[in-house]
Amino acid sequence: MKIRRADVLREYDIKETPLGKQVVFSIRFVKKSGELVFLPRAVATGLPWNMAENRQRGVIPVDAFGDKIGHIYPVRIDNIIEWNGNRVML
Repeated sequence: MKIRRADVLREYDIKETPLGKQVVFSIRFVKKSGELVFLPRAVATGLPWNMAENRQRGVIPVDAFGDKIGHIYPVRIDNIIEWNGNRVML
């Protein structure tokens, strides 16, 4: 299946469920160095700069219990390849 990038960003902006739990998603993207990264469980997080102006979003991997593991990845929205198992298209 495919998903539009605008829909991905709309889903990314939903940070919590109505019950107050963080929304977990899977994402595959390309880092600035060209490395392909797959995070099977991640949540949205902030970055210390203007995300919209730089066309980036922050993600951090989490475990099965929702505890943060690893570090924050800044992701360029143009480099998102897959979102929740769906191929991202413009």
